[in-house]
Amino acid sequence: MLELDQVKINFDSTGLWGLNIALAVVMFGVALGVTIDDFKQLLKTPKLLFVGVLSQFVLLPLLTFLLVLYIKPQPSIALGMVMVAACPGGNISNFMTHLAKGNTALSVSLTAFATFLAVFMTPFNFQFYGSLYQPTAQLLKTVELNFFELFKLVVLILGIPLMLGMFFRSRNAMMAIRLSKWLKPFSILVFSLIVILAFAKNIEVFNTYIHRVFMLTVSHNVLALLLGFLMAYLFKLSFKNKKTITIETGIQNSGLGLLLIFTFFEGLGGMAILVAFWGIWHIISGLILASFWAKKT
Repeated sequence: MLELDQVKINFDSTGLWGLNIALAVVMFGVALGVTIDDFKQLLKTPKLLFVGVLSQFVLLPLLTFLLVLYIKPQPSIALGMVMVAACPGGNISNFMTHLAKGNTALSVSLTAFATFLAVFMTPFNFQFYGSLYQPTAQLLKTVELNFFELFKLVVLILGIPLMLGMFFRSRNAMMAIRLSKWLKPFSILVFSLIVILAFAKNIEVFNTYIHRVFMLTVSHNVLALLLGFLMAYLFKLSFKNKKTITIETGIQNSGLGLLLIFTFFEGLGGMAILVAFWGIWHIISGLILASFWAKKT
């Protein structure tokens, strides 16, 4: 049996283009629900903004790096963990927050704001922490990752669709609201189907190696959720906002992570399997947590 650092997940160019388009449409759908006033309101509550950014873009990547140092997983698995932590919050976090009776308006605004920040912070955090750990640094050298190319792809997939969606919303708010009601769930469904089909073609590889990342991914996700809750608790946020910050920190955009892995790392086994399983698991953990919190006042 090959080590995960040598295993590749096969994903053809058609599937990769479909993944690109689906993710861009998802971000466009998110932006249809966001206005400039949402950002202004967020800036009027700097503590909420600070806690959200600190938890997601500063402490989660740092916590992940420390976890990697402690556990010392295979380099490709470690790089997958760093990739997940470097990504912004997942779009499904808005639904989870609504289900948990959290601050949905804050969740949507934070997701949009985090997406803008991710244009710079995702490439930076991934490159920085990936290079800081010697085994993953060695792996990065073998693929010759170009920081500018990584930055450019994140801009194309996250930044531009978000700006276009907000521009469309500013010009025709009623149409944007109607469009977002079906576009966002439809695009997420299409995106999920593309990922499922990709891994269906590699089901033997997935079944062979899933045990290597199962407990690690679950533990990583639980720690991310606990980190979000702890930060919200330390800054004495309301229970409603604690739920929101927790979910925003623990629900990551694994779709973006997979796209970057298939684009720059040719579906490197440990990275792809860990990030794909995170995408499955964070839905399960998010639904469990949101359902529990929905019963709390």
